[in-house]
Amino acid sequence: MNVSASPAAVRTATLRRAAIALGACALGAAYLWNTNPHEPGHLLLPCPFRWATGLLCPACGGTRMAYDLMHGDLAAAFHDNAVLLTLGVPAAAYMVGRWLYAGLRGRRFRARLGARGNAVVLGTAAAWMLVRNLTG
Repeated sequence: MNVSASPAAVRTATLRRAAIALGACALGAAYLWNTNPHEPGHLLLPCPFRWATGLLCPACGGTRMAYDLMHGDLAAAFHDNAVLLTLGVPAAAYMVGRWLYAGLRGRRFRARLGARGNAVVLGTAAAWMLVRNLTG
């Protein structure tokens, strides 16, 4: 889509992208619903960082967290990845909501973080990774 796209074209593109994303998420959720990632032997993609280093990355536990949230177990989801649940999920929901709101009004929205925002996100991820790997 070019920079001078009409509001109607932006709305149409937003609805199309949202429908594709919703469909992909629904398919993933339908598969994960009956695939308990807490048990071995299921076809789930392993974390490449953990596979290569043996360390937990900041997002490790995200699949287990999603499974537990879908099954209503908030305590287990918090145990799987506390920072991703308390910071990542609300941030992602906010950004998707802003994108949808702007797109449905015919405006383009591009999420941008400045240098401080990038430093905060990377610093939080690095600190969480250290805490997870040092405390076991």
